[in-house]
Amino acid sequence: MNFSKSFRSKIFSIENIFSLVVIIFAFTTDRVSKLIIIKQQISNESLFINNYLNLDLVWNTGIGFGLFSQNANIYYHAISFLIFLVIIFLSYLISKSNSIDKVFFSLILGGAIGNFYDRLFYYAVPDFIDIHVNNYHWFTFNIADIFITIGVIFLISKDLILDKK
Repeated sequence: MNFSKSFRSKIFSIENIFSLVVIIFAFTTDRVSKLIIIKQQISNESLFINNYLNLDLVWNTGIGFGLFSQNANIYYHAISFLIFLVIIFLSYLISKSNSIDKVFFSLILGGAIGNFYDRLFYYAVPDFIDIHVNNYHWFTFNIADIFITIGVIFLISKDLILDKK
């Protein structure tokens, strides 16, 4: 009986609940942004924001930022399976991490789940943020990619700055 109560208190700790909120926030923000862009694109409207930013839908069958985009089914399914394994691994890391790392891994996991959802239901990930200077365009990306990138940058920065022991 004591084990059960201890287990429940660990599962429903403030850190784990906050991690879940971060994951849901990242996933929901990503989904809503993609649904808006997909609806916008149906009416064939590209959104010009300024000279450096456009919102224009591109369907990505590769991994982050359009890398390894292939039309071949075997590559697509292999990449999707690897992303699934990464999601499982991230869940494990969240369960074993300290408070601040849980938040960073949760940002990454929320973004990864958002893109994985699209791979399952659309067989491609809708990317739409186009940053450019004149004719030089950065890889087109989405909100999930931003959450993943922020989480990775924070993890690396924390390890480089705070963990110098």
